[in-house]
Amino acid sequence: MNQRTEKIIANYFDGKISDSEANELIAWIEKGNRDVFNEYVILNFSTEQLQAVKSDKKEMSWNIISSKINNKRLVQGIPLYKRSVFKYAAAILIFVSAGYIFLTKDSVVDNTPIIVNNNITAGTDKAILTLEDGTNITLEKGQQYTSKNVESNGKDLIYVPKQIIQTKSKPSLAYNYLTIPRGGQYFVKLSDGTQVWLNSESQLKYPVNFIEGETRLVELVYGEAYFDVSPSTNHSNSKFKVLTGIQEVEVLGTEFNIKAYQDEEYVYTTLVEGKVAVKNSLTRSQLIPGQQAIINIDTENLDIAEADIYRETSWKEGVFSFRKKPLKDIMRVLARWYDMDVVFESKNLKEERFIGTLDKSQSIESILLSIKNTSNINIVYKIKNKTIYLK
Repeated sequence: MNQRTEKIIANYFDGKISDSEANELIAWIEKGNRDVFNEYVILNFSTEQLQAVKSDKKEMSWNIISSKINNKRLVQGIPLYKRSVFKYAAAILIFVSAGYIFLTKDSVVDNTPIIVNNNITAGTDKAILTLEDGTNITLEKGQQYTSKNVESNGKDLIYVPKQIIQTKSKPSLAYNYLTIPRGGQYFVKLSDGTQVWLNSESQLKYPVNFIEGETRLVELVYGEAYFDVSPSTNHSNSKFKVLTGIQEVEVLGTEFNIKAYQDEEYVYTTLVEGKVAVKNSLTRSQLIPGQQAIINIDTENLDIAEADIYRETSWKEGVFSFRKKPLKDIMRVLARWYDMDVVFESKNLKEERFIGTLDKSQSIESILLSIKNTSNINIVYKIKNKTIYLK
């Protein structure tokens, strides 16, 4: 996108766009730049700006654009590769099958939801730390925990490196478990400096300290984790490996995401930077940045595909980002974060696909309202205690 186009888009949101600029913007969008326009708007304009476009003050600029765009689709999603800073319009969902819709008061769909004792809340930083002797330590946001080799501020768990004295007999390793419940997330920095972000309903097994010169081995027992691995050159060239139930990932110093939930059919390993080798009982494949290894849990067949890095890793930045995902898959993700159950009273809804970007700090009602108000899917929902019913 050139500076001229950026200026026109800014004028549009400031209510200063001219008729000729509007024509130029429409021509640019329809020349294969619909995805670029969509993602640029989401990342660079606030919800308030988006809403203001259709206010009285901006009515003229809105009419210029909307009258020309009419019902043409402007949104089909865009893979966003290796973006380290996420800006997003938190209250907006954009769907493939709907036009580009701004969330405004007059866009609300009828079918008032039924709310009966809504006990669903957004997730937060929390985990259970299990020590070598089996002791469980509850880690919660705002609470401090300190022991001789680890400390937590309620959000992060940091291990202090400890020099292991080499003896004639092989030193033994002490293991800890970090378990993230539904409705939780947590960050841990291992003793070698490796950083791990753990998503809801996940568990990581790891040594309290690693043995210098030996392979650094951790296990993602289940769930999802993003790894930023301390380079092997800092540890006598010792390799770093991550085990899951059906695969082994070997790394040399890199960033990658592993998703291995127990209620899903596949294990996904997505490489962001560096190099990894994914191995199971059938084969071994090496990934390059931007690729994803997909292993079928039942057959153990391994496929390599191009990955949408942004959508695969945005969870650790506080964002839900979906692209053409069935509603059943989206609700599974939301259920983990909001620690809730979902019942589809209309089975046809399960396969409806759409695209959207949402803030994980939003209430579940706001998220459902966004889905309802910005899609062409007539969703009626009911919330009772910690269960959502969709029809």
